[in-house]
Amino acid sequence: MEISELLSDDAVLVEIGARLARRRLDLQLTQAEVAEQAGLAKRTVERIEAGASVHLSGLIRVFRVLGLLTDLERVFPQSAPRPMDLLKQKGKVRQRASSRRAGQGADEPWSWDEQK
Repeated sequence: MEISELLSDDAVLVEIGARLARRRLDLQLTQAEVAEQAGLAKRTVERIEAGASVHLSGLIRVFRVLGLLTDLERVFPQSAPRPMDLLKQKGKVRQRASSRRAGQGADEPWSWDEQK
């Protein structure tokens, strides 16, 4: 199954769990071996593979054992500032997202001043 925007959160968790189980089997590892190497309970590995909600740190540990941790770089690539942003910020690193200004996102559609 392909993971897409149309899937529910539960369906995505089940698909991730199934893919991790397939990877574990491809590596000829048991759930107990993965749990031991990851420093987790075997029940946690069972829950991950069943698509249950678990702590992100447990999922990262399983990714590490299965050799998938570096693949997260493709999912969450580092974002570099755009050159124009660097010039505007004069070398300062942005710490917060800006809020919407009054008038942005208003309910009435945009129109030319002459048409009013």
